[in-house]
Amino acid sequence: MSADRTLPIDTPPDVEPQLFTDPVAAVDKLCTLYDAACDYLAERFSVMAAQTTKPETRFRAYYPELRIRTTSHASNDSRLSFGHVAGPGNYATTITRPDLFRNYLEQQIRLLMGNHGVPVSVGWSTTPMPVHFAVAGRPDITVPQEGVMAFPLRDIFDVPDLATTNDDIVNGLGYVHEDGSEPLAPFTAQRIDYSLARLSHYTATLAEHFQNHVLFTNYQFYVDEFEAFARAVLKDPENGYTSFVGPGNAEITTPDGDIPPLEKLPQMPAYHLKRPDGSGITLVNIGVGPSNAKTATDHIAVLRPHAWLMVGHCAGLRNSQRLGDFVLAHAYLREDKVLDADLPIWVPIPPLAEIQVALERAVADVTKLEGFELKRIMRTGTVASLDNRNWELRETEGPVQRLSQSRAVALDMESATIAANGFRFRVPYGTLLCVSDKPLHGELKLPGMASDFYKTQVSRHLLIGIRAMERLRDMPLERIHSRKLRSFEETAFL
Repeated sequence: MSADRTLPIDTPPDVEPQLFTDPVAAVDKLCTLYDAACDYLAERFSVMAAQTTKPETRFRAYYPELRIRTTSHASNDSRLSFGHVAGPGNYATTITRPDLFRNYLEQQIRLLMGNHGVPVSVGWSTTPMPVHFAVAGRPDITVPQEGVMAFPLRDIFDVPDLATTNDDIVNGLGYVHEDGSEPLAPFTAQRIDYSLARLSHYTATLAEHFQNHVLFTNYQFYVDEFEAFARAVLKDPENGYTSFVGPGNAEITTPDGDIPPLEKLPQMPAYHLKRPDGSGITLVNIGVGPSNAKTATDHIAVLRPHAWLMVGHCAGLRNSQRLGDFVLAHAYLREDKVLDADLPIWVPIPPLAEIQVALERAVADVTKLEGFELKRIMRTGTVASLDNRNWELRETEGPVQRLSQSRAVALDMESATIAANGFRFRVPYGTLLCVSDKPLHGELKLPGMASDFYKTQVSRHLLIGIRAMERLRDMPLERIHSRKLRSFEETAFL
C-alpha cells in the first residue's frame, strides 16, 4: 500500500547547515540533530497510536547529514588507504546513531580536515528517517505490524524503504546522491539502521557490545573456550579487558559473574570480551554454511571492524596432514555461490600481509614452534569453500579434480564467504582452520575421534585466534587497512 501523498507534511523546525573545524563539535551537532529527529517521531507516534481515526497530517523527520566540499587537486600521502577524497567535488553521507559511532566519526572527520584543510558541514539531509528505526532503542514504544493500527502506518509515517537500502556504494556501482554529490561513507544511514536491527535479531546482543576485532567460528566448543578465557582474563584488570557479554546482553565484570542461559539461542549467538575503547574481541558462532557467513558479515560490516578472522574446522585434503593440524589460507576457491551476484567469481581475494603474519606469529607463540619446524603442524595454501556439506558423497571425479587443480589443502563451507565479504566491505580478513577430518583418505568425523580432537585442539586453536587479534590491535590502524582493498573511486571514510 502506497503512502498518502495528499496530506500536508509536518516536520521538526528547519536548521541551517553549520560549518565545523572541530571534529568533536561536529559530532555533537550530529547527535543533537539525530536525537531531535528521533524524539519528534517517537512523540508523534505515541500520540497517533492512541487515535482511532486517520490523522490529517503526515509526520516526517530526516537523518542528519555530513558534507564536505573540496576544490583542490592537491595530492595526499600515497601510503594512506582512507581519510581523503579522490578529487575536488561535493561529498556527503547520511548519519545514524552518532552516539554509537562517535569515535569512528571523530576519527574520520579529523582525517578529512587534516588532509584537505577544509571544514565539514552538518545539517539535515533529504532522506526521511523510518519511524521503526527512530523508536528502535525505546523499550516503551513498539511499532506494530501493518494492519494493527486504525489506519495504514505508511500513510502517516515513513517506513523502511528497501529501494534505497542497498550495497551500491560498496559494490562499486557508481552510486551518486540525488543532488549530484558523491558518497563520503561506504554505507548510508538506512543501510546501517537495517543492519543494526538485524544484528540484534540474529545475535541476541546489541550493536553497542560489538568490538573492533571479530572472530567467527562454526562450533559451540569454541564458544565454551571463549567464555572460559574471558572469565580467566577478568581476574586481572591489568590486561585491559573489563567485561564479558553473552546473548541476551547479560554482562559480567568478574570471573564468577552469572550469565543466565537463554531459553532459545539465536541463529548466530555473539559473545563479547570488551575493552573500554572497543578494542576487545567479539566471537560469533555462525554455525555451518555460507549463507550464515554472508548474513553475519553483511551486517557486522556496518560497524566498521578493524579485522575479522575465521577460526573453525575443515577437511584436510592432503594425505600428509594430520587431525589437529592448522591451515592458514593464502587463497580461496569460491564455490559457495552466495556472493556471486555481488562479487563476481573472477574477482581475486588476495591475502593481507599484516593478517597473515599476525596469524603465523600467533601459531608460533602458542605452539612454541618456529621457522621450518612450524611446517610440522601448519600448512599454507588454498582453502576451498563449497555450498554442499556432503560434497564427498558426489561423484568424486569432478570435485576432487577441481580441488587438485586449485592446489587446495583444505575445504570448509564458510571461509571463502567471510574473506570475500571482507574484501567487498573493505574489512581486513583472514582464516586459520583446524583439520578435523580427512574424507579423501578415509578419516571421517566419528564420535570417539571427535571427542579426543576437541579436547586437545579447540583451546589451543581459539587462543591462537585471540593472540592474532591482540597483535593486530597493537598495530596502527593505517597499517591494517590495506590499499589493496580499495577500488579506483573510494569513499573517504574507512
